[in-house]
Amino acid sequence: MARELASALARSVEQDGITSVSIPRVRLLRASQPTPPCHAPQDPVVCVVAQGTKQVVLGEQTYTYGPGQFLIVSADLPVSASVTEASPDAPYLGISLSLDPVILSELIDTAHVAAELREPLTRGIEVATANPELLDALVRLVNLLGTERASDQQVLAPLAEREILYRLLTSELGGRLYQIAHAESKLSQINKAIGWIKGHYDKPIRVEEVASQVNMSVSSFHHHFRTVTSMSPLQYQKQLRLQEARRLMLVQALDAAAAGFMVGYQSPSQFSREYSRMFGMSPKKDVEHARRMN
Repeated sequence: MARELASALARSVEQDGITSVSIPRVRLLRASQPTPPCHAPQDPVVCVVAQGTKQVVLGEQTYTYGPGQFLIVSADLPVSASVTEASPDAPYLGISLSLDPVILSELIDTAHVAAELREPLTRGIEVATANPELLDALVRLVNLLGTERASDQQVLAPLAEREILYRLLTSELGGRLYQIAHAESKLSQINKAIGWIKGHYDKPIRVEEVASQVNMSVSSFHHHFRTVTSMSPLQYQKQLRLQEARRLMLVQALDAAAAGFMVGYQSPSQFSREYSRMFGMSPKKDVEHARRMN
C-alpha cells in the first residue's frame, strides 16, 4: 500500500520541496537527494513517508521513519528535520496533515473512544507503522488532487481527512491525538505555555510566570514540560531564539550581531557561543554553508 501512496504522490508533485495544495492542511513533500537539516518549529502534525527515509531530531532524541511509517508531533516543538534516503530514480515522497483539534474532538465524541484513549502524558513526538486502512485513506485523499471536478475535492476531501484522523485515533498513538483534542489535558496546558513562550521568546521570561499562565505549580509545570518537549522551558526558549536568528540571517541577510539582538541576546559573544553549540559552527560559517547547500 505504501507503493500505491508513492505512485499517487509522484503523479501529484513533480518538483522537489514542500508543496501546499488545494486541500486544506495538506502538504506534499518531495526530495530527489538527501537534504541538510532544516531547523524550525513544528506545529502539531502527522507526516507519512511513502518512499525514502526521513530523520527528525528533538533535543538529544533522533526519530527515523521510512516507507509505510508515520510520525506524529503533538506539540509545537523546535525540531531539526532532514531527508536521509532519496535519489533521482527513487525520490523521497511524503505527505503531511496538520492536526485540527476541533475535528479530532468531534471524532472522539462520535466514536465514543475517549475512555480507551486516556493515557499518561508522553513525549510530544513519536513514530509508528501505518496500517493498510490508513494508507488507503491517504491514497484516496491524494488522488483527489487530480480530479477534474472541483466538487469532488470539496465534498470528498473532508471525508477523507476525517477517516485519516479516525484511523490515527484507533492506532497505537491514538492517545497522543486525544491529548491534542482534550482542552483540559496536560498536553493542552503545555501547548498553551508553549504558545506563551513563543509570543515572548525575545524577552526574559520567568518560569513562575509561565506556570501561572496555565494554572500549574512550578514543579508540575517543569515536569510536564520536559516530558513533552524533552527540554526545560528556558532551553525551549533558547532553541526558538537561535532558530529565528538563523532564519533572519538566511532570509533577511542580517549579520550575527543584529540577528542576535533581534531575538533577545544582549551579548554578541554569548549568542555566537550558544549558536555554535546548537548548529555546530559559528553563525557566519553556518550561514555560508547553508547558502552553498541551497
